[in-house]
Amino acid sequence: MESILSECVQNSLRQFMHRNAIFMCERLCAQFPSEKNMQLLAECYLQNQQAYAAYHVLKGKSMAESRYLFALSCYQMGLLTEAETALNEPSAAEVPNGAAGHYLLGLIYRYTDRRNRSIQHFNQALLLDPLLWAAYEELCILGAAQEAAAVFGEASSLSIQKQHLYQSQNIQASADDQNVASRNIVSDDISPRQSKHTHSNNLRESNGTAAVQSLGGASTNMSFYNTPSPMASQLSGVVPPPVCRNFQQNGTNASMAGAADSSPRSTVNSTIQAPPRRKFVDEGKLRKISGRLFSDSGPRRNSRLAGEPTGNTNSNVSAASKYHGNSKLSSMTLRSMTSRKSQSWATENYAEGVRNDISDDSQLNSHPSGDARPLEQEGSGTSILSGASEILALFRILGEGYRLSCLYRCQDALDVYDKLPHKHYQTGWVLSQIGRAYFEMVDYLEADHAFGLARLASPYSLEGMDVYSTVLYHLKEDMKLSYLARELVSTDRLAPQSWCAMGNCYSLQKDHETALKNFQRAVQLNPRFAYGHTLCGHEYVALEDFENAIKSYQSALRVDARHYNAWYGLGMIYLRQEKFEFSEHHFRMALGINPHSSVIMSYLGTALHALKKNEEALEVMELAIVADKKNPLPMYQKANILVSMESFDAALHVLEELKEHAPRESSVYALMGRIYKRHNMYDKAMFHFGVALDLKPSAIDVATIKAAIEKLHVPDDLL
Repeated sequence: MESILSECVQNSLRQFMHRNAIFMCERLCAQFPSEKNMQLLAECYLQNQQAYAAYHVLKGKSMAESRYLFALSCYQMGLLTEAETALNEPSAAEVPNGAAGHYLLGLIYRYTDRRNRSIQHFNQALLLDPLLWAAYEELCILGAAQEAAAVFGEASSLSIQKQHLYQSQNIQASADDQNVASRNIVSDDISPRQSKHTHSNNLRESNGTAAVQSLGGASTNMSFYNTPSPMASQLSGVVPPPVCRNFQQNGTNASMAGAADSSPRSTVNSTIQAPPRRKFVDEGKLRKISGRLFSDSGPRRNSRLAGEPTGNTNSNVSAASKYHGNSKLSSMTLRSMTSRKSQSWATENYAEGVRNDISDDSQLNSHPSGDARPLEQEGSGTSILSGASEILALFRILGEGYRLSCLYRCQDALDVYDKLPHKHYQTGWVLSQIGRAYFEMVDYLEADHAFGLARLASPYSLEGMDVYSTVLYHLKEDMKLSYLARELVSTDRLAPQSWCAMGNCYSLQKDHETALKNFQRAVQLNPRFAYGHTLCGHEYVALEDFENAIKSYQSALRVDARHYNAWYGLGMIYLRQEKFEFSEHHFRMALGINPHSSVIMSYLGTALHALKKNEEALEVMELAIVADKKNPLPMYQKANILVSMESFDAALHVLEELKEHAPRESSVYALMGRIYKRHNMYDKAMFHFGVALDLKPSAIDVATIKAAIEKLHVPDDLL
């Protein structure tokens, strides 16, 4: 009863029937209250987003898996201290669940402002599992990732090979234990001849179904199984095991004690009987068992990728099963074929059955497993090693590009992403990263194009859509932004990216209060969403509520200390409040994180100029001009600094150059008017003040320019 209920729960979880899994697992725990079953119940709760229920089920449990699930439920509820205690239990020899446990600990330390320990555990997680991409992402976000070539190198390839072979051996050992147990299940109602036919049919059906699963991309939980070979004692009178109902695959509550039929049953949904259990084998061993189902590994693999027939007897099934929609149809076709064969075999006479017994036994004994296993393991190891090398080569490109993006070396990141194969370059995640890189480079048109392609590649993915909405905000694309916000909210109303897009839409329409409510909704859905806190701060600044703006920026920094936008926002507030020392500090912090931002350099130079550090301010402005020649702000600020230093000719030279880049900036002409007034060139001063007014500046600038015109002939010393 326990095994039946357990298999039913596992089957429900595989089919995402979480409510049914919880109900059946509660029955299981009521009847058999073991810690293993409690772990399964907690897993059901966690998959159904019921962390609080999982927390109470697992509280006080000591096994490694229980401690990991308990820590995960605590983390989801925000109980970081309890999660850390569970993972670092003093009596435990190591962190439970290996790489996953270290990754979870790294997240906990990151959100409790223990950066060094967080980096240590993320690195340990990558050592244990080089393919744990999430740990590498966290290291990149923290700015502590090594070059991808060092992380995904030769050592990682060997680690993957060892780990894969170790898991395969564990699955084989588990299957062997199941086979030993199945030999004890004997039905007295089956004759030796019927048992032999049943065994032969099941072996053939098992091979066919295993081939369809392998070619059709079956779930990882549906392992290969092997019916035990008939022994000499079975041939002499003891019947082999009857047909095994695979509860792990079909999840039915059928009893295993009934008599087996002489031919296998073939149904559409496999609700009565699934393929018999067979030992997990690698691809090389499967070819030995059923050579007709597979050709050589290289051509077979290429034919699946290219969509070409393999040339073997089951090529039609192989070609159909590579499409997910046809996998069931292929399975049904092959199962019906084996069913027809088994029916013909069942009609053979008893003497022919005895001859088949002897023939099958001689074939099985002619290839002892002890001689074949080293060759099979060697072939499997080579295949795994080459596969691991291919994966790591891809990860080296992706990892290096992502690392450079997190270091805001955006052009270098784009150059690395260009090395990706076309099929990976055109995926939603990569295109979103490219759009984010262009956004950081203030190239909003290219960012819009990249994010648009990402939407086409993955129309229901929300990766980077918060940044995309900000791109459209800067481009003042109100129609596209409104459409994007509506699409994201209809896709997932519980995603913070959706409400960020909605907030940017209202902010573009100058409805800052409604925009603020939408950004607060995003933060409410995910309190660790740093960009949402920053956008809240921007809206508070627009409403001139500087106190709450400072709180929002500080909340963003508590979530992510390297979120340079929050440092920049704090610097802008202190600059407006004329707290220039604080402003300089926060701009320097932002520039330390993103050293290539021309905008941050410009405002840092402004703060330094306000502190009378003109020489240093000029140096920073020169760096800002070189960083982004399209940005007019550093050139204008440089001219301002030169005017304050009474270097009027140099300032006029800079402003003349700036007019070529920004011909419709009223402030440029207003500053030139002031310089000509200082030179007592009143006609040119009046001309430039008039041009500045014609370009429709802000109301404050209009008042300043009109006051300058009224006092045109009054010396500046008397003002």
